[in-house]
Amino acid sequence: MSAVVCADVGSTYTKAAVVDLDGGRLVAAASAPTTVGTDVLHGLDAAVGAATASAGVAEAPWYVCSSAGGGLRLAVVGYEPLVTAQAGRRVGLSAGANVVHVAAGRLSGADVAALRAARPDVVLLVGGTDGGDAETVTHNATRLAKARLRVPVVLAGNADVRDELHAVLAGAGVPVTVADNVLPRIGVLEPSSARAAIREVFLRHVIGGKKLSRGTRFARLVRAATPDAVLTGVEVLAGTLGGDLAVVDVGGATTDVYSVLTPDERDSGPSQEVAGTLWRARTVEGDLGMRWSAPGVVRAAVEERLLGAAEEADLAAAAAVRAADPGFLPAGDADRAVDRRIAALAATVALRRHARGAATGERAGRDLREVKLLVG
Repeated sequence: MSAVVCADVGSTYTKAAVVDLDGGRLVAAASAPTTVGTDVLHGLDAAVGAATASAGVAEAPWYVCSSAGGGLRLAVVGYEPLVTAQAGRRVGLSAGANVVHVAAGRLSGADVAALRAARPDVVLLVGGTDGGDAETVTHNATRLAKARLRVPVVLAGNADVRDELHAVLAGAGVPVTVADNVLPRIGVLEPSSARAAIREVFLRHVIGGKKLSRGTRFARLVRAATPDAVLTGVEVLAGTLGGDLAVVDVGGATTDVYSVLTPDERDSGPSQEVAGTLWRARTVEGDLGMRWSAPGVVRAAVEERLLGAAEEADLAAAAAVRAADPGFLPAGDADRAVDRRIAALAATVALRRHARGAATGERAGRDLREVKLLVG
């Protein structure tokens, strides 16, 4: 048996699985609470130890992803809202980031203050097609350099000024990584280079910067942000499936939806025409979750007319209990039924939002009617 260990260090739980590559099968799995309060390696070692002991495996390579400590917080700074800023947002979501701030146009002092207040781990700086507008991205790079945010920047705008702006940012002591333009031509969205650069910055700067663990072992083990790893897996599964695919991941704080659509005449509209289409997409619903965000599920379900007044009061009270105690575990059938109801509502609302396309900047939405497989 050729065994590997796959582990995910989440905000609440750390999960580990032993996989047999030769047979393509899951051999064993285990979980442990994520030990953010001390050192995340304690929880990781406990989960991996339990899984490998159950599998009877002594040595195996580790493949670790992480969203602990809030995962990857990304800010996008673009040329204007409809085109490059939205293109950058889509690329950020595809890279496994929680996009916490989007700015468009020439940054003012107030804009820089708002960017700082969003506390991003990484700034994705985009703007101008190759050979197009260079003034805005140049102004914004200069502003970021003078602001001394010391937040790593991924530069993925107009290629004509790439070297010049890299020198401006690096000269001010800003960690900067260069990527290909996310929007080299109007209507052409190229996410792969920027996505790889964001992953590189996450591994090099963010994991260690969150102080989740002492020493360098954890940073060496982590290979990707969890949502980035999940989207990569979804892409592989979609390629095997040969058709449209959707995945819904209901967590304690967020509900994530991933979809891979087959390009055809269904998908068109103004935002696709100018900002390009990302057939592989991910949305993060920060107000929908089983514990921290449980009250948000109830509020959203009411807005979507999924809850009647009679059920709303009882479910709101139960959600408040879960938000106040994220470690809450159901003690009986009634509690388990409440958890199932919250999960179902979170998944329903998240899928509706994903289909509408607002979070990905797609005015025409995402047509999920041809999905061949839905994974929960």
